Amino acid sequence: MVTGRNDGWAGVGWDSWKDYDDIRRRLDEGADPDVWGTGRPLHRAALFGSPEVVAELARRVTDVDAMEHGVTALWEAVHADRTENARALAEAGADPWRPLVGGWSAGRLSLAGPTPGLFPLPEGERGLTDAERAAAEEGRRLVAALGRFHSEGIGLACVAGIDAEEAIRRLEATPADGEQVDELVEDPYSYDLDESLALVGVTTVPGGCVLTQPWGYAPSMPGVHTRLSVGTVSYGLYANPKSGNQGSIARDGVIEGWDLHPGGGPGPDPTPEEVLFSYLYRHNAVAYSCAYTGLRPTDARAIVGPPDVWVELPERDYWSR
Repeated sequence: MVTGRNDGWAGVGWDSWKDYDDIRRRLDEGADPDVWGTGRPLHRAALFGSPEVVAELARRVTDVDAMEHGVTALWEAVHADRTENARALAEAGADPWRPLVGGWSAGRLSLAGPTPGLFPLPEGERGLTDAERAAAEEGRRLVAALGRFHSEGIGLACVAGIDAEEAIRRLEATPADGEQVDELVEDPYSYDLDESLALVGVTTVPGGCVLTQPWGYAPSMPGVHTRLSVGTVSYGLYANPKSGNQGSIARDGVIEGWDLHPGGGPGPDPTPEEVLFSYLYRHNAVAYSCAYTGLRPTDARAIVGPPDVWVELPERDYWSR
């Protein structure tokens, strides 16, 4: 019998959960199917493994619906769009319709995902509301419209209900020097930070406008946020290369959220709307930021450029809230 650290799972990394022969060997030699460090092997396999490994573990665990951090392995598979792993768990007896997070079950959440027919809808089980269905459709559209691009280092402010012209007026910004902008865009890190932070791009999009800075955090500074959000709402994002995505919210001139994690999971005690929103825009902080304020860009130009107009911010203390 395997003994010692990790209950027989010593040396198992994220990719190891795809190696059916190794996982089965470990299980046959006594690896604990219910314990992996401080977590559960089935949850790790649901996220990172193959359907064959998931099925093997599901056959051996004490409870296929055992919880880790408040969710089952089936929830993890559905939330990560690991469709075949979710099917393997359901076939092993996992319950898709058990309410888990914010009143959502894994089965109901799957109705908002790419495979809404993943589980048969039982009689009496409610599907998505019209509002939830519309949110899911917009989520898929927005993620596809923005596409994939390198977002590290980008700063954004996504503002509802005002266009680029109004944003510039509120900030008292002035047109930027074209030559300086061209040089800065070519090599932003050759410039002094204080000088480069003053230059931001502004673009009107359906639903509002986007302020962008591909090399810095200026659009999400509190003093920018509060001026932009008078009578409306602004969501700021800085994709910090050192510490990850940092989000912020200003509403009607007041900062109401700071050091948020757009594109991450829902916070503690989330509302049903927050659970759905975090699922639709998981691992996509830019789409999350746009969607939070109801912006509906049709492509990524407002974020990656070229913007409608480059402007220079006036000198002032932008860190006062």
